[in-house]
Parts: sequence; C-alpha cells; structure tokens
Amino acid sequence: MSKAAELANLIGNINAGGGGVNRNVIINGAMNVAQRGTSTTGLGANGANYSTVDRFYTYANGTAGRFTMTQDSSAPDGFANSLKLDCTTADTSIAAAEQLVLAQVIEGQNLQHLNKGTSSALPVAVSFYVKGNASATYMCALIDNDNSRMSTKQFSVTTDWTRITINVPADTTGALDDDNAGSFNLNFYLHAGSNLTGGTYTASTWGASTDANRAVGISSFFDSTDRTFFLTGVQLEVGQNATEFEHEPLERTLAKCQRYFQYLPSGAVGRWNSSTECEVGANFPSVMRATPSTSINPNDNTVNIFRMGISVNPCTVSAVDASYLSPSGGATGITVSATSSTPSSGDVALYDTNGDSEVVFLASEL
Repeated sequence: MSKAAELANLIGNINAGGGGVNRNVIINGAMNVAQRGTSTTGLGANGANYSTVDRFYTYANGTAGRFTMTQDSSAPDGFANSLKLDCTTADTSIAAAEQLVLAQVIEGQNLQHLNKGTSSALPVAVSFYVKGNASATYMCALIDNDNSRMSTKQFSVTTDWTRITINVPADTTGALDDDNAGSFNLNFYLHAGSNLTGGTYTASTWGASTDANRAVGISSFFDSTDRTFFLTGVQLEVGQNATEFEHEPLERTLAKCQRYFQYLPSGAVGRWNSSTECEVGANFPSVMRATPSTSINPNDNTVNIFRMGISVNPCTVSAVDASYLSPSGGATGITVSATSSTPSSGDVALYDTNGDSEVVFLASEL
C-alpha cells in the first residue's frame, strides 16, 4: 500500500470515528506473546483450548482431526512471529456437528466506541495476514454474543503471505454490554460439518447468528496431514477502511495479555501451615479481568520454597487454592510434596520458581 493510500485510509477512518493510536482492539495480533509456551501438540479434542500464543484459542467439536499449534518465526515483512496450525491427523469423513475454530473474544467495555445498536453505529474494518501449504477458502466471522448477530466473509489462503481486509458495515441493531464479559468473537472457521455449512452465505452483512450460515463454502483444514495455516497481523478497528497494522511495544502487549493469563510471580511471601502446605501472597503485575482460576503447569511443576532463609529442596506442587485471590492479587495456598528440611507451622515461606516462572497458572480468560 502506498503512503498516499495509507494516509487516505487513516483520514477516512478518522472521519468515520476511528483512527489514531490504540485503534486495534485485538490483543497480541502480531503473535509476539506466548506465555504458555511456543508449541502444543495433540490438539483437536472437544472443547476450547488456550495454547501457545496468548489471547487466541481453538475450539474443536466432534472431529478425529488433530493438530499442533505453534508460535512460528515465519511472518510477512514487518512482523517477527505468526500463529501456525499444522494438521497431524486428517479427518475426511466430516460429521454434521464437526468444527474447528480459531478465535479471540473481546470484552464489551472495549467495544463501546463502536456505538453498536444505535443510530450512530460505526463501521468496522478487520485485517490480517494468512498463508498455508496450499490454496484454501476459510471464513472470518464477527459474532455479536450479546445480541446473537453476526457478519461473515470468506477469505482465500495461498502459499504466499496475503493481507486480507474485510469491511463490516455499521450495525444499528443490538447494543453491546458495557462490562468485562465477551461481547464480540472474531472467529476463523477452518473445518465444519453441515450444521455450519448447510445454510446461505451472505458476505459482510449483519444478520441473525445462525449456525448453518457460519462456515458456508469453506475448505477443510483436516483434509490432509500436509495442511498448514499461518496467521498474524490481526487487527479490528473502527473505520471504513483497514489501516496499516498498529505495532506496539512488547511490554504493552504483555501487560494486556496478563489481564487474562499470567503466572504466580516468584518472590511471593507467606507462611508454612504444615510441612507440606504454605500460604503466600502476591500482587499481580497486571490487574486481571476477574478473580483468576489456578492450575499447575503440566510440563513444569517443580519449585523451591524457602523456610526461614534456608532453601527447601525442590518440591512438586500438587494443589493450589485460589479461595483468597482477587483480580489484583491476594493469598494462595500451595500444597507440595514432603521436603527434607521439614518446615514447621508458622515458619516464613518464600515462593521461588527454581529459575522458572511458569509453575502456577492464573487465568481469567473469556
């Protein structure tokens, strides 16, 4: 895109109520943050799964297909990373209810500037870069969860990086809730059965959120173990035209991601309740969307917990209690394996992650 065209698009969007900094409501669209790790294999079982690249999740239902998800270094000019899906088990016998979706959910309070559901509603531009191992057609859908409405647009994938731009008209029907729940989904339909493909395709038009219309005419990501899908540079902004991707400092992207997922920070201090249980308290580096749930990293659950300044041998975390956490921090109960130094009730505890911060997961995803 020429500089003159970029300027014209930006001016057009400003006139339409958009433009400027912080215009992209997608978080981690450049795929630069991957707190959970850079590769997860064996994905595709039923349900939603946040893996590797922050803020993007996959939802699978009913398929025997399996895939690996990675943060990949293949990227178009101006980007360092992409999200890659790699089919490892094909599924060419597609049942009616099958689907595979890659998506991001957006809080309603981050979408109020769209004026959706009012006479002053504004248009939206969606843009992203894609490529694959071969030609394919998939569907991009903007889903209004608050009002059961959607707008869909097919897009083509080739073996070269291609920037896709989609213009979504203003929608004067259905205001979005002003809260921390998920009001919009940006969905990429990559595989679907007739329950999602058997309807009617109408491009870039708001209408009722009808399942049968969500993935009409798409290819199947699971048609071959050669199949790959790469995505980066995802942007959703107010305006009648897509502008150049809004890059931001890594620390800003990380802070946004930590609203939804982070680790219990090393250095949390508390007390031992027994030889195998302690309570530690911490302030989170970023306030989370809601009180987080806790889980233990299945790939790394070994920590050091110091007692009265004496190092306790590395011990295995077996349980975490989130009862006293809040979005900004609080106390966490940690149950560990027996330690050689045998802490006593009342001893001071200092949580240290043995040089690795990725032990206790804190999540408040949408």
